Amino acid sequence: MDTTELEYELPPELIAQQPPARRDASRLLVYDRATRAIRHRVFAELPDELHGELVVVNDTRVVPARLELRRSSGGAAEVLLLERLDENGHCGSSIWEALARPSRKLRPGDRLGPVELLEPLGDGRWRVRLEGRPEGETPLPPYITEPLADPLRYQTVYADEAGSAAAPTAGLHFTPELVGRLDVEYVTLHVGLDTFRPLTADTLEGHELHGERYAVRSEAWERIAAAERVLAVGTTSVRVLETVASNSLLQGRTSLFVTPGFEFRRVDALLTNFHLPRSTLLALVMAFAGIEETRRLYELAIDERYRFYSFGDAMLIL
Repeated sequence: MDTTELEYELPPELIAQQPPARRDASRLLVYDRATRAIRHRVFAELPDELHGELVVVNDTRVVPARLELRRSSGGAAEVLLLERLDENGHCGSSIWEALARPSRKLRPGDRLGPVELLEPLGDGRWRVRLEGRPEGETPLPPYITEPLADPLRYQTVYADEAGSAAAPTAGLHFTPELVGRLDVEYVTLHVGLDTFRPLTADTLEGHELHGERYAVRSEAWERIAAAERVLAVGTTSVRVLETVASNSLLQGRTSLFVTPGFEFRRVDALLTNFHLPRSTLLALVMAFAGIEETRRLYELAIDERYRFYSFGDAMLIL
């Protein structure tokens, strides 16, 4: 599939810069694949659209992973921690994969405050040693240019397992009260480079995923496997569910790349935000809803002035 098929024009003013005052006050575009019916709702009305689905969410927690540092020369440097590579660490330090810049001026052995650069991995990625715990800023996406008053608004209310460099944003709409009205199960995928790295190849087949860590409790998978219908909250939850449905491994790394033509084994409905063009996330939505239908839904969302991306509105595909 040519990646140009994932292009669309978005008016810049529709890129949400701030979350709504109340999480579940965001809008919800509902699309029924069986009837092709479309409904415009408010996210708080989500339970009214469901019919007994088991709702599966990603409980990963974003770490304060953006570190503004200084090189020995005094020049500015930035390190974005992507994934912890050692589970336990030693002597108060830990090993991470990170993005570091200005990468062309950095060398193995350089010290940037609490960070030691160990090995370049290509494409601006480094293996680094961090002394102490991550104590940086919330790593907001580059299209969000306004400061975030409350960093907790870039965490889901059920965030538990620390390890992500970005939030599973479809879950940002939930309040504790709304979660309490649903039948919810939890999985974990730590969001890293793969989720937000743009497509650079001419075709989807030419794009390579590095993989991200996931884990599912055995009790959770028993409920998920037995459920009559499963609603996956976000593309990260989809990747976990379809990975385990395929390989039966409850933890590990997944490099599953869901593209049009993919056969879904465990996801029956999808709740997701509106994604960037030329992204793996948009390819996944097209795989679930259909290429032409997804284009039609995005055009409608733009015409109806829905808000896009991380702090934007949501879409429920039944």
